Amino acid sequence: QLQLVESGGGLVQPGGSLRLSCAASGFTLDYYAIGWFRQAPGKEREGVSSISSSGGSTNYADSVKGRFTISRDNAKNTVYLQMNSLNPEDTAVYYCAARSTEVAYFDPGEYDYWGQGTQVTVSS
Repeated sequence: QLQLVESGGGLVQPGGSLRLSCAASGFTLDYYAIGWFRQAPGKEREGVSSISSSGGSTNYADSVKGRFTISRDNAKNTVYLQMNSLNPEDTAVYYCAARSTEVAYFDPGEYDYWGQGTQVTVSS
């Protein structure tokens, strides 16, 4: 069964950090571009960051540039999202998604597989 599983979410104070992980099972991520998306209550799902299958190309939404870093370890079949300087506006359910192509951006419709999401709450 092809599956993506996110982990690492939780409650953090403003200014804090979290690292999200996206682990694949049932398939190898080597040939997949990966995107991280988030959805806050009452809002549409938005793209946060993406990384090419090789890891050589990354993209970030303007709202997270300079604060979030995406990376991947194909040997571990896992993609990470390091989130620093978190603020309450970052509160959302975060999803990872895989697209069977070298590069992908922020159109949710382009992606083939999705995880179940992990909650990130930034609050004092």
